[in-house]
Amino acid sequence: MESRSVLLKEAHALQCDAEDGLARFREAFYIQPGIVYLDGNSLGLLSRRAEEALLRALDDWKTRGIDGWTEGDNPWFYQAERLGAMSAPLVGAEPDEVVVSGSTTVNLHQLAAAFFCPEGKRSKILADELNFPSDIYALQSQLRLRGLDPADYLVRVKSRDGRYLAEEDIIAAMTEEVALIVLPTVLYKSGQLLDIPRLTAEAHARGILIGFDGCHSVGAIPHRFSEWGVDFAYWCTYKYLNSGPGGVGGLYVNRKHFGRLPGLAGWFGSDKEKQFDMEHDFTPARTAGAYQIGTPHILSMAPLFGSLEMFAEAGMEAIRDKSLRQTRYLMDLIDMELPDMGFVIGSPREDERRGGHVSLEHPEAARISQALKAHGVIPDFRAPNVIRLAPVALYTSYHEVWRAVQVLKRIMQEKLYERYENKRGVVT
Repeated sequence: MESRSVLLKEAHALQCDAEDGLARFREAFYIQPGIVYLDGNSLGLLSRRAEEALLRALDDWKTRGIDGWTEGDNPWFYQAERLGAMSAPLVGAEPDEVVVSGSTTVNLHQLAAAFFCPEGKRSKILADELNFPSDIYALQSQLRLRGLDPADYLVRVKSRDGRYLAEEDIIAAMTEEVALIVLPTVLYKSGQLLDIPRLTAEAHARGILIGFDGCHSVGAIPHRFSEWGVDFAYWCTYKYLNSGPGGVGGLYVNRKHFGRLPGLAGWFGSDKEKQFDMEHDFTPARTAGAYQIGTPHILSMAPLFGSLEMFAEAGMEAIRDKSLRQTRYLMDLIDMELPDMGFVIGSPREDERRGGHVSLEHPEAARISQALKAHGVIPDFRAPNVIRLAPVALYTSYHEVWRAVQVLKRIMQEKLYERYENKRGVVT
């Protein structure tokens, strides 16, 4: 760690930017003047390349009409699979193990419907009490559809401190009654990164299938899902992958499960050679493409072509290295600039346990978040007391991290947050 006097200086941040190998990608994004955007773990910024890709898709629609499905540089009929292949290196998968389709919750419903096969005593789903609510809603629904009461058949591992999950506790809950495990790769509040290979190995040693929600890691953390033997995973693309609000989701299915029927069959899960035979006998694709349901959202998918090109150029290892450096720098500055102001850093200090954002806990978090926005720093608030700050490797500068802490320091010293109510907005 650099000395305190060096870290606190603005010149240090500027020097880090001058030495940053990913700094060139910042120019590709639309960054509003005077704004420090630290909410990319909720909605990533628009890039010029994503915009250009969307405009090309609109032009194909304008000039080709129905022929856009089979003509042009990116025929619509094959886009889900092509984007899946482009996404595969981000999660450590083979190209045919990934498809871009649906949304996070739709994809979880699809995967749970396929992989949750209660039989005899093995009839429960294991999740955790800190997971994002939508995942829990979906799992509860899947149980009800099978006539099982979620109160009895959905097991949620408890957190010891309300902030983190202990892998030992998760493993202890892997009993002979569990048929399926669904966990986050990164906890959405604290930013804790779970030990995915360890949990996967422990689940398989007990004959349990396991899948992961990668919404808060894909695009920020490299994974090796195929090597680790993860059974399935799903994620959104509008956070770190910068596909735009409501952007299409992604899913991974380990090739050892190819041939398993999707739980929710739909036309676009068909073998491409058979799809337009219009038969009532479903012939699923022999890849992860089988888990598609309806017609792809072409205009929602288009920006990903431009975005994923940048990830291929930057490389996930370089992205992860910068992300760790920036989150560590952010935590160091908070420690030094904001002592005795009521803040608790709720994210793991260890690099190997931390995702892509820093969680700041404070009793006045909602008011402080509003004050930050009013002073040009865009955070993310999560009830009841969490401010999430996410430096994003492709477009956040070290100087912006330094500036954000200076703004936060002023807000606290001058009590500017007292001008606002300590309650969340409709969308946080």
